[in-house]
Amino acid sequence: MGEFMTEEIIIAGFGGQGVLSMGMLLVYAGMIEGKNVSWLPSYGPEMRGGTANCNVIISDEMVGSPVISEADTLIVMNLPSLVKFESRVKPGGRILVNSDLIDKKVTRTDVEVYYLPVSSTAMESGSDKAANVVMMGAYTKVTGFPGKGSVSQAFHKVFGEKKASLIPMNEEAFEKGRALV
Repeated sequence: MGEFMTEEIIIAGFGGQGVLSMGMLLVYAGMIEGKNVSWLPSYGPEMRGGTANCNVIISDEMVGSPVISEADTLIVMNLPSLVKFESRVKPGGRILVNSDLIDKKVTRTDVEVYYLPVSSTAMESGSDKAANVVMMGAYTKVTGFPGKGSVSQAFHKVFGEKKASLIPMNEEAFEKGRALV
């Protein structure tokens, strides 16, 4: 990413697919690496079974606005999200697609696209709830950021003492996601 880095990410999917917590994990990992971060969740009234999304910005500079007009990366977990956000990626940006739930191909030719079977891969780790973490693993492999150590620390921050038992499964899901790329 050269000298200076700003990465703007839109993560979107069904409510309940962990899109907001994926954004939170990326933000914590960014903070651990000393970056400026911003996390802006958005869920409509259609939250259950509807779509949820968040804007995540990780930057070496101060973050001016938490709102992303054009993303460097779009991560989509379901079809309505791909339809809604495909046009909001910068030319030369990237789209990571949960190919288990999205059978449509990305129509744009000016972006890098990764089709990743994250839902079925998560099931191999023991829970389809870990699909977001599998996707995050793939994202870190594609971009080289954030580092594995930072993500591991972020798991401890986000899951805390109460859910510490979930960390090994999530670390496994994260590794499986990296291996998909």
